[in-house]
Amino acid sequence: MKNKSSDYYDRNAAVYDKILSPVEKTLSKWRRRLLKDAHDKTLEVGVGTGKSFSDYPNGVSITGIDSSENMLKHARERAKGYNHIEELLIMDAEDLDFPDNSFDTVVSSCVFCSVNNPVKAFEEIKRVCKSTGSIYLLEHVRTKNKVIGKMMDILNPISLTLYGDNINRNTYNNLIEAGFDASQIEVENVWWDIWQIYRVKNN
Repeated sequence: MKNKSSDYYDRNAAVYDKILSPVEKTLSKWRRRLLKDAHDKTLEVGVGTGKSFSDYPNGVSITGIDSSENMLKHARERAKGYNHIEELLIMDAEDLDFPDNSFDTVVSSCVFCSVNNPVKAFEEIKRVCKSTGSIYLLEHVRTKNKVIGKMMDILNPISLTLYGDNINRNTYNNLIEAGFDASQIEVENVWWDIWQIYRVKNN
């Protein structure tokens, strides 16, 4: 399903890495922290231009999906420099075309701010991740600070209109609504409580 964020990424794919270049060093550090425990057959949801490829540990076999064909063109070009990329596919996170229990690890980085229905996407991730597998997410979310949180709510329509990006999502609650139990979810704050890493056991 095409949405505003897919249109934005299709339009800006050629300059996307340059847009993020001022913060790429920080994002790469966070991605390495996110991906350090990824192993074996791994699905990356929202692979974008493939900037994460260099952040994976050894021994990982990656299938990447994205809703933007233009972003995937850049990812496919970047993948030529690596031997651990299995497939790069155009696909909607809310409708994953994989059998149940397909992946040992599922990862995403800065994706669920722009998915139309994050709960449905988490349900799909839960389905395709093995029951012994793990899910690792790096997300920006709505802060619990009352003043800043309210400002994020006020500014969200602007961000959504311009970029298809929600800045006030509650990823933890969306995971719970998708069927994960609180005991399965570990949350690490990497910058205040706005940027967070989620480590989810799919047991």
